[in-house]
Amino acid sequence: MASFQKYKTKQGTLWLFKTYVGIDPKTGKRKPTTRRGFKTKKEAQEAARILEDEVKSGIYHRNNLTFKQVFDEWWSSHKNTIKLSTQNAKLSKFNRHILPWFGNVKMVDITKQYCQKFVDELSKKINSVTDIKIQANLVFKYALKHDYITRNPMHYVEIPKKDEEEIIEEGEVRNFWTKEELDKFLSLGLKHMTTQNYVYFYMLAYTGMRKGELIALEWKDVSFESNTIRINKTMFFKDGKEIIQTTKKYASRRTIAIDSDTLKLLKKWKIKQKENFLSDGVTENIINVFTREDLRPLRLAMPNDILKSFIKKHKLRKITVHGLRHTHASILFEAGATIKEVQERLGHKEIETTMNVYTHVSKFVAKKTANTFSDYMKKI
Repeated sequence: MASFQKYKTKQGTLWLFKTYVGIDPKTGKRKPTTRRGFKTKKEAQEAARILEDEVKSGIYHRNNLTFKQVFDEWWSSHKNTIKLSTQNAKLSKFNRHILPWFGNVKMVDITKQYCQKFVDELSKKINSVTDIKIQANLVFKYALKHDYITRNPMHYVEIPKKDEEEIIEEGEVRNFWTKEELDKFLSLGLKHMTTQNYVYFYMLAYTGMRKGELIALEWKDVSFESNTIRINKTMFFKDGKEIIQTTKKYASRRTIAIDSDTLKLLKKWKIKQKENFLSDGVTENIINVFTREDLRPLRLAMPNDILKSFIKKHKLRKITVHGLRHTHASILFEAGATIKEVQERLGHKEIETTMNVYTHVSKFVAKKTANTFSDYMKKI
């Protein structure tokens, strides 16, 4: 039951009440609250009655939950439905972008306008706004399902469209090599890289595999009889430990054909790899196609370090390791492969992902074609 009390202010005598609003789960003790500013005792009594009714029905508890509290509740169950690598990626997005904005705000106080401002501000800093919105929306959906809110404010948010100039600027920055640039890289790699490093980057360019898929590749996944590679797992690292898991999406589990030259290169590498270990007295069975000296799979950061250093040393066009996957796709498109064929080879779940790569490549090819015409006209 609430207790009531008069108190004096410069504006005159007012009323307050004190009551309890549930049990603190940490201490096990009742949580007190005080409400002030009532002109009469009757007003204070009515406010106390409404508050106590809200506490009994659970409305008060729901109305005071912050986004962070709801997130913690949602995450405790949601994390058990996803892979460890996905957990790490999602937590990073929440900690970097979502929780700093929403964390301490009460769920019932988050408006459509506040959510729209979040997306608008974020779109100025990063490109992957849609994914961040999707992740935040999972918490709002959970809150709606459990009656913590009456409607989802994130549902009405729109992703800002970038203007024409921004799109053109992004299109000019390509994260892939042309056929000529790839040939130059591989020629230099053959001369200046270790055999293992050369074969690894060659495979990235000629298969379009993700770097984690290639690091996790085992010899049993390579069929020298049918000229195919079975891709069904990937590699990621956590706390210094290598973790191999099945590929995260059904579309990523695939079998791809490889050409005869790539097959010959793999055969030669398998023999040389075994000879290298035998010369060091290692007679154990070699499981992975690419390994460290202790037979463990390569570090996930290794390809990034080597490629970045090699590009800088030989003054090549800068691309990332993932850019070799885009290089594979761009050359496939140039050779006449369909979008569906490229989608299946790269293991994209959604064809929109493949379309994004195609659009990016097409913009560069269009510009290249215009330059070819211009250059030819100058020679006349």
